[in-house]
Amino acid sequence: MIRTTEDARRVSAVVGALALAMLQPDSARASAARPRPPSRSTHAAPASSEGRAPQKSKPRLQSDRPEPRPEEITVNGVDRLSVAARPTGQTTYSAERSDFANRSAQTAADMMATIPGVTVMQGNGPRDTVISVRGSGARQSYGLKNLSVTEDGFPVTQPDGTARADLIDPHAYAGVDVFQGPASSLYGNYAINGAINFRTRNGADIHGVELGSDFGSFGMINNYVTLGAGNRRYDFMLFGSDVRGNGFIPNSAYATSTENMRLRVVLTPSDRLVLKVINNVTDTFLPLRLSLSQYLANPYQRGCANAASAANGCASVNLLSNGRYGATQATSPQRAGLGRFDRRTIVGLRWEHDFNAQTQWRTQFTYDQRHVDQPTSTTAFVGPFNSYNVQTDLTNRGHIGATPLTSFVGANFDYMDYGYQVYNLTPQGGATRGALNSTSYGHQFNIGLRFQEDWKFAPKWRAVVGLGGTYSDIGAVETLYAYGASSRSLQYVTANRYFFNLAPEASVVYAPSKAWTLHTRVGTAYATPSYSSFFVTPQGNYGNNTSLKSETSLGFDLGAEWRPSADIDVQATGFYEFYHNEFVSQSAGVNTAAGSYTFNAPASEHRGVELGATWRPLRTRLPGLQLKLSYTYDDQIYTNYTETLTSGAVSRSFSRKGRYIPGVAPHFLNARVMYDQPDGVFEGFGAFAEVAWRSDMWIDNANILKVPGYALLNLEVHYDPPARFGWAHRLHSYFEVQNVTNQIYAAGATVIADSLLSSGRQAGAATLAGKTGSIYAGSPRAFMGGVRVRF
Repeated sequence: MIRTTEDARRVSAVVGALALAMLQPDSARASAARPRPPSRSTHAAPASSEGRAPQKSKPRLQSDRPEPRPEEITVNGVDRLSVAARPTGQTTYSAERSDFANRSAQTAADMMATIPGVTVMQGNGPRDTVISVRGSGARQSYGLKNLSVTEDGFPVTQPDGTARADLIDPHAYAGVDVFQGPASSLYGNYAINGAINFRTRNGADIHGVELGSDFGSFGMINNYVTLGAGNRRYDFMLFGSDVRGNGFIPNSAYATSTENMRLRVVLTPSDRLVLKVINNVTDTFLPLRLSLSQYLANPYQRGCANAASAANGCASVNLLSNGRYGATQATSPQRAGLGRFDRRTIVGLRWEHDFNAQTQWRTQFTYDQRHVDQPTSTTAFVGPFNSYNVQTDLTNRGHIGATPLTSFVGANFDYMDYGYQVYNLTPQGGATRGALNSTSYGHQFNIGLRFQEDWKFAPKWRAVVGLGGTYSDIGAVETLYAYGASSRSLQYVTANRYFFNLAPEASVVYAPSKAWTLHTRVGTAYATPSYSSFFVTPQGNYGNNTSLKSETSLGFDLGAEWRPSADIDVQATGFYEFYHNEFVSQSAGVNTAAGSYTFNAPASEHRGVELGATWRPLRTRLPGLQLKLSYTYDDQIYTNYTETLTSGAVSRSFSRKGRYIPGVAPHFLNARVMYDQPDGVFEGFGAFAEVAWRSDMWIDNANILKVPGYALLNLEVHYDPPARFGWAHRLHSYFEVQNVTNQIYAAGATVIADSLLSSGRQAGAATLAGKTGSIYAGSPRAFMGGVRVRF
């Protein structure tokens, strides 16, 4: 912390030399700064440099080391990280490039495998990973839900709460930070379970060009290139990749291209610009999700190309023969041409200005267009979603007497307009569209204001208080089309909803010694319904569902971090969260008009434990040996929810109090044993063995049907030639075997609806096991390899 005017003058004199440490929040991990240990909890890290204990971390991979540069400039005494990039008191875990750069990292799931509290499931497409933080979005079939997601500080969650992982090719990233627990006071709408920030690599670290190829089973090949350069005036990173594959399930071939660019420029000693561009095109065929019975009989959907002569366990869709009304024809996903063709383009620009050494102002604008063409079931969903986001914030690092105080205030406005059409599909093949099923046109905007005070009121203590609020406006009109032999009728459904939510928070951090840091936090959050949830009824049909309320949560965290030496790093957090009007989405079946619907569960509780540990047990004898453990226990129950089921003229209500919330696996564990030879004849060789275990979970509200858990074993070896080999040290190669024991497991399972028998009794497990639209099988044994060369 800068304490005197002379200090400020010295900082101002050299601030123009900074290209990395003074820029975007993630740039604090640039080469001029100390890298953090992988998967390290940072909830206790002081926001200022004052009083920070030295940290040690393992060296970067040789393949990631930049070439020597003429000079390195490090300026101490000023910390330019945004408050949102390092939220004091909030449970935060990170994964660094060293956690995933040596493996076949193709999706966000590979980046986040070692982060406690995070679980992943397969979405609708090869890179459409459903990332769940403490159970957020675990009941969804795609994307990242109930999270505020950013990349290099720019939003990639649209104003309706939609974010997807298709954009993410791990080769482009330096790491990812996950801020866990209710966090709307700082991150606004939809941060009901926290926030995620992905950090791309720094151009100065790349310092040249990297060319690489990954290849593996099922026809997978990923060609990519990374260009990076930087000095005291700028930092530039450009990444592009093209990945293709046949998939291990019929009708799952894919081709995805991604471009990612970030440019940071120092304009003056007090002004900086950051330009961000992301472009992604996803073109993938899509198999159908199976019922549990189908999955057990035929997990990889063999012999399903022709619905009329399909093998046992195949799924099909019933498509209108004439595309308008009347008779339907069972059609295989191959014949129907089910799939997704989505394009996403994001352009952002941020200006950072220093009023003085203590006060910084940031303003940024982001344009985000998502265009979808998704014939995924009985219908094709087509349309553009244009969004605009403006954010501005002011940070002051001052004092109350002799004690440091960091004050933050920010405001945001985001707006999305959309217009989509839904067409019936016909059995003619190739995703041929029939008649118009429905249209929807509308908007959503959010206006938010937030502030936070972070006060280090004693040498070992700091306290944080904050408050955020958002006003949301959602307006849309849906037109439903119905057809007869000689007629067409239209039904209009209008949704005009307004929401205002507040979210206070408070936390205390206590660091009694360099080895121990303790923190406790109470946080709140909110999420408004998205426009799409208003137009699907609990019967899975298009119609009025506009009585939905905002989801809110109140959460308590109690955590500790223990680092007695550079060889041991243990973090543990217990959490207890109370939810009201929690959004629960579940499938009404594949062959319904809309597929899934959303409702409010009045009250529920989430409680659990997160544990992360890294240990080098034989620092002297085997310095390259490291053990890493990540474990999550997540227990979620309904405490007030009554569900009404209907069958014909019979309707009954059932209390779900005390039932486990479906779609959430209570136990998730990842354990790795890693070794990298630091010297000698075998210097540069490394390997790891990894076990990922997930317990079984309920997939219906009545807790009648479970999806089995699984345990996977993955093995990997890699080689980074040492510098003494001359030009050869620029090469990196690896080979990996995934799912070594060839387990059959459910990589994705969405929640299904309970049903009522004509007798008035709930249907049993045998009936629910026949409900389609839930399960994707995971990959059988796969072999992956790759090479990368740096110039």
